Amino acid sequence: MHPNINNTTFRPLRWFTFFIYGTLVIFTSFFQLYLQDIGMSQSEIGALMAIGPLISLIANPFWGFYSDRLQNVRFVLLIMMLGTLLMVQLVFHVQNYTIIYIVMAVFFFFQTPMLSQSNTLILSYIDGTPKKFGGFRLYGSLGWALTAVVAGPVIDRLGVSQIGTVFTVLLLIAIGIILLLPPQTKLPGGSPTMNRYAMKKLLGNLYFVGFIVFGILVAIPNAMNSTFVSLYIVELGGTKSMVGWAVFASSIFEAALFLLFDRYLKRNISFMIGWLAIVSLLFTLRWFLMAEATSPWEIIAIQLLHAVTFGGYFYVGTQLTMMFVPKAFRSSGQAIYTMTWSGVSGVIAGFLGGWLFQNFGSEQMYLAGVALSFVGAIGFASMWLNVKRTQYRMEEEDEQY
Repeated sequence: MHPNINNTTFRPLRWFTFFIYGTLVIFTSFFQLYLQDIGMSQSEIGALMAIGPLISLIANPFWGFYSDRLQNVRFVLLIMMLGTLLMVQLVFHVQNYTIIYIVMAVFFFFQTPMLSQSNTLILSYIDGTPKKFGGFRLYGSLGWALTAVVAGPVIDRLGVSQIGTVFTVLLLIAIGIILLLPPQTKLPGGSPTMNRYAMKKLLGNLYFVGFIVFGILVAIPNAMNSTFVSLYIVELGGTKSMVGWAVFASSIFEAALFLLFDRYLKRNISFMIGWLAIVSLLFTLRWFLMAEATSPWEIIAIQLLHAVTFGGYFYVGTQLTMMFVPKAFRSSGQAIYTMTWSGVSGVIAGFLGGWLFQNFGSEQMYLAGVALSFVGAIGFASMWLNVKRTQYRMEEEDEQY
C-alpha cells in the first residue's frame, strides 16, 4: 500500500497509536478487577479471558484477509473500533454469567486483532519513506504506560464499575483521530490473494514454523502474567493505583528500546534469532523473580524487565514476520504472528493460569512460566546454531503469488 502522504499525516498516525494502546490497556489491566468485583473466581476469570485468544484464532485471519483484500487497513480498523465501541456498552451492563460469555465473544471478535492491524497501518503509511516503525510504535508504549498510571487512581476514585466509561472515552478519541488519516491507495494490479501455494511456501519454511512454535512457549507465561498480575498485586495487599504503576513500569522504557532497535538492530536472521534466545532467558529470570515476590512494590520493580523482554520479542518478531511474508500479504502475516503469540498461547494461558492460580497459588503459576520460557530459550538457541552452521539467509520477498 502506498498512501498519498505528507508530513502532516504522521502526526495523527502517532497520536492514533498512542490512544489505541491507551484504550486497550484499560481493558487488559483493569477488567479482571471488575470481574472479581462481581464475584468471579480466578479460574472463572481465566476461562472468560481465554475466550479472547480463542476468538482471535478466527478474528485475526478474518480481519487480516479482509484487510489485504480491500487494501485499506484504515477502513477495516474503523469497522473493528466501532464494533468494539458498541459491544463494550453491553459488557459492563450484563450481570448474568452466561450472557457475559456470549457478549465477550462478540467483543473479542472486534477487539483482539486491533494491535496487529494497527502495526500494519503504521507499516503501510511509512512504506517508501525514511520513517522507522519503532519511532511510531513507541507512541503505543507511551500511551499504554501513561494511560495506565493515570487510570489507576481515577478508577480507585470512581470505582471499578466505571472502567467501561473510561474505555469508551479513550476509544472515541482514537476513532476521531483515525478519521484524520488520508485514504490509502491500492497496489497496482489489484489485490493479491493468500492462495494455497503462498501458504504452503510460508508454512513449509521450517525456520518460520520454529519461530512460531517456540514463540508460543515463551508467550504462554507472558499471557498468564498479563491476565493475572493485577489480581496478584491485590492479593499481596496492593491498590488499583499500584496496578497502574505496575503497568507503567512495564511499558515506559519500551519507547527507548524501540528507538535503539530502529538504530542498531541488525536486519539478519542469525542476529534476530540469537536475540530471541537471549530474551527468552530474560523471560525465565523475570518469572522466577515474580514467583519469589512478597510485596506489590517488588512486582512493580520486576515489571521493569517487561521492556526488554516483551518489547524485545515484539519488535524482533514483527520484523522477522515482515521478512518471512511477501509485502502484499503483510496484514495476513501479522495476523498469523499475533494469532499464535496472543491467540493460541492466550487460550492455554487463560485456562492453565487460572487453574494453577486457584489450586496451587501464584508462585506455582510463575514457576510453570519459568519452565516454559526456558524450553523456548533452548529452542531458539538451537535455531541460532543451525542458522550459523548452514549460513542460512532470509531475504524479504515482494513477489506475488
